[in-house]
Amino acid sequence: MYILGLNAYHGDSSACIYKDGEIIAASEEERFRRIKHWAGFPSLAIKFCLKEANISITDVDYIAISRDPKANFKRKILTALKNRLSLSNIFDRMKNLKKAGSIQEEIAALFSIDPAVLNGKIINVEHHRAHLASAFFASPFEKAALLSIDGFGDFSSTMTAIGKGNQIEVLDTVSYPHSLGVYYTALTQFLGFPHYGDEYKVMGLAPYGSPKYVEKIRSLVKLLPNGLFKLNLQYFNHPKKGVKMSWEDGSPHMDALFTPKLIDILGKPREATEPITSYHQDLAASIQQVCEEVIFHILNHLYQKTGLEAVCIAGGVAQNSVANGKIKLNTPFKNIYIPPAGHDAGTAIGAALWCYNQIEKKPRALPMLHGYLGSRFDNAYIEELLNQRQISYQKLTGSAFYDQITNCLISEGVVGWFQGRAEFGPRALGHRSILADPRNNHAKEILNTKIKRRESFRPFAPSILSEYVADYFEQVDDVPFMEKVFKIKPEKHSEIPAVTHLDGTGRLQTVHEGNDARYHGLIESFYQKTGTPILLNTSFNENEPIVNTPEEALDCFLRTRMDMLVMEDIIVKR
Repeated sequence: MYILGLNAYHGDSSACIYKDGEIIAASEEERFRRIKHWAGFPSLAIKFCLKEANISITDVDYIAISRDPKANFKRKILTALKNRLSLSNIFDRMKNLKKAGSIQEEIAALFSIDPAVLNGKIINVEHHRAHLASAFFASPFEKAALLSIDGFGDFSSTMTAIGKGNQIEVLDTVSYPHSLGVYYTALTQFLGFPHYGDEYKVMGLAPYGSPKYVEKIRSLVKLLPNGLFKLNLQYFNHPKKGVKMSWEDGSPHMDALFTPKLIDILGKPREATEPITSYHQDLAASIQQVCEEVIFHILNHLYQKTGLEAVCIAGGVAQNSVANGKIKLNTPFKNIYIPPAGHDAGTAIGAALWCYNQIEKKPRALPMLHGYLGSRFDNAYIEELLNQRQISYQKLTGSAFYDQITNCLISEGVVGWFQGRAEFGPRALGHRSILADPRNNHAKEILNTKIKRRESFRPFAPSILSEYVADYFEQVDDVPFMEKVFKIKPEKHSEIPAVTHLDGTGRLQTVHEGNDARYHGLIESFYQKTGTPILLNTSFNENEPIVNTPEEALDCFLRTRMDMLVMEDIIVKR
């Protein structure tokens, strides 16, 4: 049984393919289009997945899409009429819903075939149910409490549930217009970060400030006795005006979400070109703290309701790795699973698993313990590219391979690292990464100014051999997807300054030999030479989606000031 899972006509458009419950491939459309958070129909990701599975579209049994145009349809119309949303706003929404409901025609047009010959049955899965499925059915837990939390999808923003075996039972829902994702996005825009997906910048800025404005920010969100929340809608304009959004064939765009009332209590919004002041830093710290308070409020009530010690979390807000790292400290949950693509791209996987487990009631497959599901290229392909471009290279194996790279890193070099299958999800996990020595005090400056060309306050991640987590971090846990931020032990700050954030934390990735032997081998080689079992890891890109092909990796290497490029067994030196 082949199931094609899709996230379409939404930000972070994506596709995946399953065979008998086992995932074969998954990718975001942005990796092919080279436009961040690309929204629309994931045509290139679909073609990639089918090619990886070595099948045609007519071999697919189910096409599962993480949108259900019929979900809450009457409520959508009534809310639009009640709040007197503009006709253009209503028309845009209806147009998007219509496209989401015409997937069969879109796929037939993509492959230039008659829709009648498509064998795949179309399954529409409500957005948050797809999020829940992407977390629970891919987790190692037989039973778990579940939380999906983001901006909006199918008119809901939050959903809690219980997962048992191959079934999910929904408990509670927070519906439009209340949304913690909208809260965070509105304040992200207020802080002068206007682009879709910029919320992580606020999370990165927060450690530079103090939460001096928590009381003001708390007035924006009210915690409810039932474990849920609601927004103070006078500060948000989406209920009355609607928010114009673009979700087709390009980078998603969303109009400003906050009202003049927010300006009344917080002052003038920061323009994107204005400098960041201590006020903005303190505001970011306050925004982050209140976000965490809401998350812990939901989770503590969810624990009381379920009595389960394991929790699975997905949704855009589940990408808040700072909050994730504090869950065990602020709730009774003892085991946490967050998938590698907790954001909307992951709903493609969730839709496929909902179809296979929830609808077809098939047994669950092995848990998803890595996110290496994308493109891959062999040495022959890479050598042909370099020969065509008349670029000299070495081809090495074994200890000589690792020695060349670690010697470069130890000498303050920066290495582009392109190995195996690309990661599915927003974070580079050692397959499409830029690497540096975490002991180098100047590494942050070098990377931010000469390669990444991004804000100086944004941190870099420590990839650590899993067996040494207890030596460096105050919490010990398995964090394979870089989904949690933990406190680094104070005595280790001076050893790894390049990956220690201002507040003494690090967004770690635990690296296991069984899941990624080559990346583990490189860090082990570095450890043997330096005594530090950690490498600085950041995504292989320069203000673009993470590189997907050797051509993109080479171009990024040549236009920046990286010192070495490693693609499979091939080493290119500056």
